[in-house]
Amino acid sequence: MDILEAIILGVIQGFTEFLPVSSSGHLELAKAILGDTSVPEESLTFTVVLHFATALSTLVIFRKEVAEIFKGLFQFKWNEELKFSLKIIISMLPAVIVGLLFEEQLASFFDGKILLVGVMLLLTALLLLLADKAKKTEKKVSFSNSLLIGISQAIAMLPGISRSGATISTSVLLGVDRTKAARFSFLMVVPLIFGKIGKDVLGGDINFHSSETTPILVGFLAAFFAGLIACKWMIALVKKSKLSYFSIYCAIVGVIAIVSTFLN
Repeated sequence: MDILEAIILGVIQGFTEFLPVSSSGHLELAKAILGDTSVPEESLTFTVVLHFATALSTLVIFRKEVAEIFKGLFQFKWNEELKFSLKIIISMLPAVIVGLLFEEQLASFFDGKILLVGVMLLLTALLLLLADKAKKTEKKVSFSNSLLIGISQAIAMLPGISRSGATISTSVLLGVDRTKAARFSFLMVVPLIFGKIGKDVLGGDINFHSSETTPILVGFLAAFFAGLIACKWMIALVKKSKLSYFSIYCAIVGVIAIVSTFLN
């Protein structure tokens, strides 16, 4: 992998992790277009590093909220911070269960299956369109909401379904305030990313090669700074009900992916 390719993939990950267009789907499409020839271990390492970068950008954007959550947790009181933390934990459970029980099956979907990516992008487009037409409210995320949002996150483990798009759309369709929905969506994935990284490192799945050090570092920086921009942008767009634009985009890319599969 050369430096230019690393920058392109890093920017794609940084933007699409937050924008509701499926980061995994776009990474698969980009690798197919760029003719990625990385061996599986190197490709996995690079992908994990990019996800780590976007997780860090989330922590930077929401550093005050994260600090308040930890402060509330260690007060050992039934306060809003503790409630929010428990909701985050509940939202994680479906993805953790699916990830542990079906890890090999999920990994098989990330092997250049462009047709699947195209179909899932069309599903993402439909979700975004429905959410954009939902009524605005000021409702907070409830405990029952957090479980349903978590189920959406688990389904979004498939390439082509936007994680942020699925979780934000589910939240909005459940009547949750749009800004609160975006905030919850971005924070709920951070523990999962760090948990997955920890599992891969301890399991010996992450292997750094000296020849890949520079591309990995460059990709990390590209994903981190792109993530900072995209996170702030997405919050503003959700608040202004601009999801329909992404719905159109996902539909177009999905159709192109499906057509290209049949043509090839």
